[in-house]
Amino acid sequence: MADDNYPREDDIGDEEEELDETSYKSIRDAVLFAIEVSDSMLQPRPSADPRKPSQESPATAALKCAYHLMQQRIISNPRDMIGVLLYGTKLSKFYDEDEKSRGDLSYPNCYLLTDLDIPSAHEVLDLRSLVEDEDKAQDVLVPSEEPVSMANLLFCANQIFTSKAPNFSSRRLFIVTDNDNPHGSNKSLRSAATVRAKDLYDLGVIIELFPISQIEHEFDTSKFYDDIIYKASPIDPDAPAYLNPDSKTTDAQDGISLLNGLLSSINSKSVPRRAHFSNMSLELGPNMKISVSGYLLFKRQEPARSCFVWLGGEQPQIAKGVTTQIADDTARTIEKWEIRKAYKFGGDQVSFTPEEQKGLKDFGEPVIRIIGFKPLSALPFWANVKHSTFIYPSEEDYVGSTRVFSALYQKLLRDKKVALVWYIARKAAGPVLGAMIAGEEKVDENGIQKFPPGLWITPLPFADDVRQNPDAPLQVAPEPLIDQMRTIIQQLQLPKGIYEPQKYPNPSLQWHYRILQALALDEDLPEKPEDRTLPKYRQIHKRAGDYVLSWAEELDKQYEMISASSGPKSTLAKRPAKDKDAADKAGPPSKKIKAEANSGDLQEEVQKHYQKGTLSKLTVAVLKDYLTTQGRSAAGKKADLVERVEELLETK
Repeated sequence: MADDNYPREDDIGDEEEELDETSYKSIRDAVLFAIEVSDSMLQPRPSADPRKPSQESPATAALKCAYHLMQQRIISNPRDMIGVLLYGTKLSKFYDEDEKSRGDLSYPNCYLLTDLDIPSAHEVLDLRSLVEDEDKAQDVLVPSEEPVSMANLLFCANQIFTSKAPNFSSRRLFIVTDNDNPHGSNKSLRSAATVRAKDLYDLGVIIELFPISQIEHEFDTSKFYDDIIYKASPIDPDAPAYLNPDSKTTDAQDGISLLNGLLSSINSKSVPRRAHFSNMSLELGPNMKISVSGYLLFKRQEPARSCFVWLGGEQPQIAKGVTTQIADDTARTIEKWEIRKAYKFGGDQVSFTPEEQKGLKDFGEPVIRIIGFKPLSALPFWANVKHSTFIYPSEEDYVGSTRVFSALYQKLLRDKKVALVWYIARKAAGPVLGAMIAGEEKVDENGIQKFPPGLWITPLPFADDVRQNPDAPLQVAPEPLIDQMRTIIQQLQLPKGIYEPQKYPNPSLQWHYRILQALALDEDLPEKPEDRTLPKYRQIHKRAGDYVLSWAEELDKQYEMISASSGPKSTLAKRPAKDKDAADKAGPPSKKIKAEANSGDLQEEVQKHYQKGTLSKLTVAVLKDYLTTQGRSAAGKKADLVERVEELLETK
């Protein structure tokens, strides 16, 4: 499938090196849960799942969501902040027990259960004890007899964000409530709440609503919350609203699918984001630029060690590593300025200074430059050989980038076009040619967003990345076998025919996290890991077992028919006795004679590929055989072998 029209990797530069976790800019996220405490929120509701007949209140389910989210963030995003604020409570608290009160500020009916901070194991244990201990919960979860002021709640959240996370790039307020009209017809309280919501909006805080419908009443956001939740960008209010998906209503009329529903919704809105690059220029034409940020939404997760711990003392301590380089011959310490890097070329080492080495990899400033457009059908499916980068508009460098980005997105999506781009991800990175593809928003059956709308940059493969298909004859199975196998495949289809990777976590990684959680929270160590990737053998046997056995019987029948029609014909001829005796006297054939017999064909084949410039298409075995026949070294990688063959043929 390799095509000589593709640019070769050596023509442009080195392949972009693999990024480690520290290469990404971490976007610190501050999430504050605001959970309403009222009689209806504390009322237990029956579960709609017959396998889980237990009853649970919405307030308890929301606290469990916060507890589970804290557990996840401690490991996945250890720098993010999470807080839990209860409102509508009889008690009022705006300070921690170990801290002094924050001035003379008081917020009636607001109880700061967990301050906005990086969650610690102690705070997670306290939150878990509140969920599991009914006596402790009854002391805190006591509804207020007075009506709740939403302006008071929003002002309290404003103070928490400005004092604890003033410079965070992502700050969100999660409001969990079942009251769709907290102020009724009181215009003054509604106006005050609208003003406080605008203050949060100007501050850059995003309000996310998790409405819970009551059993006899469906939640209606138009009564109050549509006035305090903004759908436009705080920096560019004129931007199209489609880039900012609406908060989807959680259907909780059935009671508690609540825990799973809310937790799934919260997780979808609190996915850890790693910025591959921020505020990069996207050039649409001469003197026409917008700024975008790029994210890697798909990346292999691996256990990452954040530090080393020294256990030799009385108490464990974090160890600080120091690296010292020593000369082999004199064992003296080598300074950094004495080290130079070199490359092997023609058997010699060519050294470069650090400045010269940086110049070798300098292909210009990071940029995404559109160089043309192609139909979407022109992009083959096998061209996606590396991870894609999701890009989204940013208003920091060029105001109006969101609107231009929106126009480009809608044009590519409507006309089914692909933009070809010249793409340099960061400084000292090799440039690549990529395909910019418009991706539609995808939501699940609950209306929760799974993939946001935006543009994806897929690096196109170089000629070295695409291998030639082997020239093997295609053999088609008999029709009865194909028909029965089609039935087996249909029986083994996933629900809705869609594979969702989120439902199959990495078992080894989850086991690693589960052990860390048990050690940090003083829990019992689990006995065995949960592996969701194991096949469900009973279900497979129930659905397709009989069809598989029937297919095996048909396979035996077809084999017998083919064997009977062809007959047991042998292509081996028995050697006469005289020839056998002569061969025994002569001994085994010499390998050197065989090599000499094939050397002419080998040289001719290598010479043809050299003239066409396709030496890289030869296998490593052929290259090594050719170099051996010419008396040259056959050690090294394929690129070294190709270079050695080229040097040899150039001298002839």
